[in-house]
Amino acid sequence: MNEAFRLHPKLAADTDLVTEGPLSRILLMNDARYPWLILVPRRNDLVDYDDLTEQERETLGFECAETSKTLKRQFSSNKTNVAMLGNMVPQLHCHVVARFPDDAAWPGPIWGVGQSVSYSEEMANERLAALRAELISAFRHA
Repeated sequence: MNEAFRLHPKLAADTDLVTEGPLSRILLMNDARYPWLILVPRRNDLVDYDDLTEQERETLGFECAETSKTLKRQFSSNKTNVAMLGNMVPQLHCHVVARFPDDAAWPGPIWGVGQSVSYSEEMANERLAALRAELISAFRHA
């Protein structure tokens, strides 16, 4: 019997659901300073990248690439950062963040720089709708 997927409480508190990819739940980080998606493979008790099967690693790589391309198109970003840290939240997850030379943390990493800025409800809904439409289409054509 398959156990229902459990999202870490910190991720649940800090994000909104964009869509489901082939492997991962795609989440929008509630920080308006950066277009920032988090991919969480829908398998319980994953901690590190090597906990995934070879096929799952391939699928996660595909999802990271598609979310990166989506962020670049949606926000005309110069660069995307893709990272799996897991030091604060032990559940395996992958950050995909659009970056710009004029963002507050450039050229360094975004972690530990300034305070997060929550989206307004209107801005969150607009961003979620745009990202959702594009990612659903990208994953459907996979």
